[in-house]
This record gives sequence, structure tokens and C-alpha cells, in this order.
Amino acid sequence: MNIKEAKQQIKNAMKAYFTKDEFGNYEIPIERQRPVFLLGAPGIGKTAVMEQIAQELGVGLVSYSMTHHTRQSALGLPFITEKRYGNKQYSVSEYTMSEIIASVYDLMEQTGMSEGILFLDEINCVSETLAPSMLQFLQYKVFGRHRVPDGWIVVTAGNPPQYNRSVREFDIVTWDRLKRIDIEPDYAAWKEYALSRKVHSSILTYLDIKSGNFYKVETNVNGKSFVTARGWDDLSEMIRLYERHSIEVDENLIGQYIQNKSIAKDFAMYYELYNKYKSDYQIDDILSGTAGEDIKNRAENAGFDERIALLGLLLESTAADMANVLESEAVIKALMTEIKEISAELSDDNYADIITSHIDKNRNLIESMRKASSLSHSRHTELERTIRFLSDIKKQLILAGDNTDRSAAMDIIKDNFRQLSEKLKSDAAQTRSRLANMFAFCEDAFGEGQEILILVTELTINRYGSLFISRYGCDEYFKHNKELLFYERQKDIIAKMEQLNIK
Repeated sequence: MNIKEAKQQIKNAMKAYFTKDEFGNYEIPIERQRPVFLLGAPGIGKTAVMEQIAQELGVGLVSYSMTHHTRQSALGLPFITEKRYGNKQYSVSEYTMSEIIASVYDLMEQTGMSEGILFLDEINCVSETLAPSMLQFLQYKVFGRHRVPDGWIVVTAGNPPQYNRSVREFDIVTWDRLKRIDIEPDYAAWKEYALSRKVHSSILTYLDIKSGNFYKVETNVNGKSFVTARGWDDLSEMIRLYERHSIEVDENLIGQYIQNKSIAKDFAMYYELYNKYKSDYQIDDILSGTAGEDIKNRAENAGFDERIALLGLLLESTAADMANVLESEAVIKALMTEIKEISAELSDDNYADIITSHIDKNRNLIESMRKASSLSHSRHTELERTIRFLSDIKKQLILAGDNTDRSAAMDIIKDNFRQLSEKLKSDAAQTRSRLANMFAFCEDAFGEGQEILILVTELTINRYGSLFISRYGCDEYFKHNKELLFYERQKDIIAKMEQLNIK
């Protein structure tokens, strides 16, 4: 299965494992909760998907790679204690708490989260001395004398032996204690994640054209060459930073992440073309509805690769607009709760302290969620923008002076909130207009060709696109979406007819 399907399988298992009976006990006792084992090639996204699950379910996440652990660090160190049995005193060996188990308790103390995921990577590469203890752990969730706390689900992962010389083959006894999930690279599944991560449009449009270059591991006379999902993701982050600082993105940089010379060279050439298209096509003019006939004619006569790049540039710009609107909407919803609480707490002489306490509350929440690995990018943005709003309010209240009473303070807060709400309405209307202009340009340039279907499909699988359109509408999208549904239905009928050999 692909990584998206694996993610859903893990979430389903967690929901089942977290189910409690009428007395508050877990329906499946911890010793019968089979750990999930993700088996897949390196860089496919196993660790990233665990972070996504923790963020989406609002639970904690503790991650460990088992490759560096010895028996002592995993099980704890032995120490001597004195115990009396009958009338005689004995020296007895006991064990300190495992570093791994202690980390779970530490996170629970720091964040207050009682449920979470203990993710152990590379468990099929453990040392020879630790291997026997892993079987006991997989069955009873115990390292030494200490058990994983109730409410914590164990998920494990590893690479197939062809990718890692240190892999130890599991026997049937071990496999019989695991929920095994085999994961294969799948560009379409990764792309949905990449869109939510705002992976650079040059990478996505390149892989749309050459999806076979998404994931590749080869052995030749010079050793191993490889391209992974992790490599593309990390390269995207670096491209954005290089562009921000006006540093050239060249083949040398690309080759540090895409460790296959031919693919790195090919993408470097495409990236140069992509930037040329970005310079030649006036994206803001297209989206504002003022593009000249020369731009429209060029698009109409462009080749397939150039059209895909142009669509990527248009979608990247509109996706950024839609993301900004949705993030502003989330901030406004959060601020409505904050302002309601502040209003109940505010008096004539404590407004600065009250605002400060709410700023500190949000900062503490960021730190707590970061420690638990449950802080998504969108949630982080929402909290930081909430803090910025409250900090600006605090400055305005201080500048207003000592004569500001509760009523005047609330007027300042409400006025700032009203301005923020009006800006959201304006931004949403402008974004809706830019979407309409994008469709109008593509209809003029490409007619009813596949480019329109690509636009509709991309907006559908893009989390920001689907959410924005569902809330604020886009007549052009709904018009063409009906056509796409009809087209997909028609393809399905034709495929079934072909299977039945109906001419």
C-alpha cells in the first residue's frame, strides 16, 4: 500500500486501541495491542507520517531510532538493592528505568498528554544483545521491569534488507506479534502531503511530468544512487531559502539532495526553464485579469511541459492566497474565544496583566505541543498570529495611558478585531476573483482541454483549495468539476465495457 493508505491504517488501529469500556479500561489490554510495523524503503515518509498522525489526533509522540541502542540503554542499568526474604537479607539485582520508557513519562509530565505514540524506528536493526528483549517488548510493552504507560500505542518501522546491511530477519514468532504494513513509493499519495507542506512548485510540476523520477534506488559501478521523497521535501525547503536570499540554485545544490546524477542534472535543467517561464509569464497580471494577448497566445502555443509549469505557477500563487485566508480565518476564530475570556477577566486597572497572561498561555501551548511533536505548521501559524495580535493590543493599551478604563480597553480590542475581520473579507473576495481569472485565462488559452481538468483536480486534492472553495465558493470550479465527474464516470464505464469485451 502507499503511505496515505498506511497512515489511515495506523489511525484506525489507534482509534481501536484507545477505545475504553464502560469502566474506563481499554477494550484491548496493552499486552494484546499488536504494535504496527511499517516496512518500507528509506526516505519514503515513515517518520513524517507519524508526526502527521500525532498532530491530527492531538496525542503525544516520542520517537527513537533503535540502531544506536544497546541492551543497557534500552532496558536500563542494573543496580544492587537489599531485600529480606523470610528472616534473611539478600542482595538483589534490579534495573533503572529505560531511557525510552522514561522519555514517555517525561513527555507526559511536560505536556499533560496521557495518550500518545511511541515510535521505534529501525527495530529490525537492533544489536545482537538487544534482539531477545525486543520480543518481550513487542508482546508485553516492557523494557526491563518498566512498561510503556497505558494509553501509549507502539508503532515500529524498518527497511527491507536490500536497503540496509544491518537488517536482522524476523522469525515467525516475532512477526506474529506485529501488525505488518508494507509501504511502496507512490507519487500521487505523496503529492497530497507535499501540497499541504507547500513543497516548491518547480518540484511538483517536474514530478507531474516525470513521476518515474520521484523515487529510485539503483546500484551501478560507482555504488548506490538514489532519489527519495525525503530528498525532494528537503530540497524544496532549501530552494525556498536560496530564493529568498537570492542565492543561485544550481546542480551542485540539487545533487546534495537528489543523489542520482542524471535526475539531479535533469531537474537542474528543468528548474532553469521553470524560472524562465516564471519571468516570461506575468502571473500576477493573469490572476488580476489584465494579461495581454501576447501572454495568452504564448500559452495557447506552448508545449505540454511549458503548460504544466504555467499551471503550477498559477496554482502555487492562488494556493498561497487561499492558505493566507484560511489561516486568517483560524486566527479570528481563536481570537473570538480569547476576547470573550479577556472581557470576563478585564477590570479598569489590570488590562496589561490580563493581555500578558493570554500571550503567555499561547506561548506555553506552542512549547508544550512542540515537545509532544503534535504542533502542525498551520496550528503554529495560528498561535503565532494570535500572539502577534494580542501583543499589538497590549502596546496600544500601554500607549493609551493610565486613563484607559475597562470600557476604553475593550473598544480598542474590538476595533482591532473588526479591522482584522474586514481584511479577511477583502482577502477572501480578492482570492475568489483571482481564481475566477485563472479559470478565465485557461479557458481562453486552452479551451476545454486537459489543462482545465488538471486545474480542477489540483484544487480538489489541495487541502487549502478544497477548504477555501467549500467556504467561499468558486462558480468556475463547480462548473468544471461537474464535467470532470462526468468524464471520470465515462472512463469508468468504458473500462468496464472493455473488461466485458463489449464493442
